[in-house]
Amino acid sequence: VASIVASHFAPEWVLNIKETGQVWLVDYSDPNSPGIKMIEAERFLHDGGWDSTKRYFLVAANARNKVAVIDAKEKKLVALVDTGGIKPHPGRGANWVDPEFGPVWATGHIGDSVVSVIGTDPVNHPDSAWKVVRTISALGSGNLFIKTHPNSKWVWL
Repeated sequence: VASIVASHFAPEWVLNIKETGQVWLVDYSDPNSPGIKMIEAERFLHDGGWDSTKRYFLVAANARNKVAVIDAKEKKLVALVDTGGIKPHPGRGANWVDPEFGPVWATGHIGDSVVSVIGTDPVNHPDSAWKVVRTISALGSGNLFIKTHPNSKWVWL
């Protein structure tokens, strides 16, 4: 397991089963008989985090240079995004509102200085949802984590 987060829609854990490429939704409402829904995503899953609505879980498949997007409400894979960078590694990622593309989520990469910014609003910005809408060149040669805060104008790598 590479990462575990709690769903905001059901009594479920969202687990990335790294080498299998599966995301498991584990229903813990009955601890004596947990249910598991297995969603095929992409192999070599690693870190990930929620979009700003906490509905979509974005997880890096870092050996494939992709981000898988899981809809925790509908319990399905909605997209596999090619990040355009080598080995995405977001930690939990970073969310902010882009002036052109609306709500976005971003990841840095271990293998290069690219920051990939992915649109996350399929309702109000459907043309940019689940696509890399911007790439930003970072000042270093790669990074492990990306962070920001709603009250900050900065993104930290």
